[in-house]
Amino acid sequence: MRVVPRAGRSGVAGLRDGALLVRLAAAPVDGAANAELIDVLARALDVPKRSIEIVAGDRSRSKRLRVDGMSAPAVLAALGLG
Repeated sequence: MRVVPRAGRSGVAGLRDGALLVRLAAAPVDGAANAELIDVLARALDVPKRSIEIVAGDRSRSKRLRVDGMSAPAVLAALGLG
């Protein structure tokens, strides 16, 4: 997953180089962008925020996430990308 902080507005922006691209309006300060990332994906996937966990890259634009009960292909399908 690739994250673009300080974007004009937040949302899933498709795939780029095989990774999910998510644009976030929040700045990467004090965990604000990570919190917004989880919120954006929870709304897009219609799952509770507690079901999404950042497992790698919490201080990087490239991240790995775990969504409880969903595989990577299921996440992409739910977002209309797979």
